[in-house]
Amino acid sequence: MTERVHLISLGCPKNRVDSEVMVGKLRAGRDWELVDDPDGAEVIIVNTCSFIQPATEESIDTVLQMAGYKERGSCKKLVVTGCMVQRYGRALEDEMPEVDHFLGTGEYHRIDEVLSDRRGALPRSFVDTPLYIHDEFAPRLASWKPHSAYLKISEGCDHRCAFCIIPQLRGKMRSRTIPSLVQEARQLAEQGVVELNLVSQDSTAYGRDLDRDTDLGALLRALAGVDGPQWIRLHYAYPIGLPESLLRAIADEPKVLRYLDMPLQHASGPMLKAMRRGVTRSGQERILERVRRFVPDIAIRTTFIVGFPGETDEDFAELVDFVRSQRFERVGVFTYFQEDGTDAAKLPGQVPDEVKEDRQRVLMEAQAEVSASRLEAMAGEVHPVLVDGPSEEHPWVWTGRLPTQAPEVDGQVFLDTPPEDIAPGQIRPVRIMRASEYDLVGAVVR
Repeated sequence: MTERVHLISLGCPKNRVDSEVMVGKLRAGRDWELVDDPDGAEVIIVNTCSFIQPATEESIDTVLQMAGYKERGSCKKLVVTGCMVQRYGRALEDEMPEVDHFLGTGEYHRIDEVLSDRRGALPRSFVDTPLYIHDEFAPRLASWKPHSAYLKISEGCDHRCAFCIIPQLRGKMRSRTIPSLVQEARQLAEQGVVELNLVSQDSTAYGRDLDRDTDLGALLRALAGVDGPQWIRLHYAYPIGLPESLLRAIADEPKVLRYLDMPLQHASGPMLKAMRRGVTRSGQERILERVRRFVPDIAIRTTFIVGFPGETDEDFAELVDFVRSQRFERVGVFTYFQEDGTDAAKLPGQVPDEVKEDRQRVLMEAQAEVSASRLEAMAGEVHPVLVDGPSEEHPWVWTGRLPTQAPEVDGQVFLDTPPEDIAPGQIRPVRIMRASEYDLVGAVVR
């Protein structure tokens, strides 16, 4: 008998890929029908995030909300997967008696196995050292837009940044092979994907655990040879150790977008040392100069943490100066959260929440000025735009993105009076008409 399954995916794009693999496995089976509404589903799956405490709280709230469908609806089985399970392990069995099965971050491939367990023969929890990473043989269904997908190139991280719990949640760095990734890219292309966003915990380290001929540059050139995808964008590149082959591939390959997501986290020397980033401000400036020398028109996206323990007014002022002087195309700013299980949680000099929030506001205002001036300078220019389709907020307005605008995290282009032949997934020339701090308005060139 076919059972209806509803899946909720929380957290980052890497988690989304895991969810898409689970959906793909279930869709490939005969016993499961995927539904968009939990009301009426016999099975509900929640793929959780636990990077910081607010994400854990959202995961708990979601699980408890879905558990309500077991009490008053048709749900017979509730499965919880992902980072929260990996973090707290079997302790969740007592805390969440409503849940039938728990799968850690290295066990999501067992989803069809636990759903088929109708006699309760399997353990409630599968949590072990994360070793699994899916390959090209795992069925997968892209879930954001039919024309855009994330491609997970590696899993885990070997860095030990003081603020981060990811190595505990995702395990050690392990790369997929280039042939495996090329084959998955082909499969996504057959589904209509024209934009590939490469993700991992540490993209810069890709291939170091494989043979010496495998690195980011070789991977990008191989993916550029796949028919179908037109845009290939790289995310989560750790600043130290960027291979020259990567920069040359970005400069040479037309399909590889001149965009680099490189989280820097801070600019003050004392803060970078306390965060255990292994670099100084001057070191970061040399890295940025090298990147821009190889690819002069590259768009750099980065993220920063404000309110890290011990951050002084002087440290923060240096960060603001760094953002203004570097004039990054895209910046995200996060307030530090004192996360149990990290070394930073034990540091003295914890910054009050109101100070963190004020510093986040000030830094975002500084970046908004930079962003607005950059975007305003584009007025009158024609740029390629990947059409995403009608806006979720305003269905009568169509949106798209520049090569330098990644899905979900960057701004977008609002299309003025789009032509009748426009369709999601097209790449159309658009003349920029006006700009706000982060978004643009443009008209498709007929």
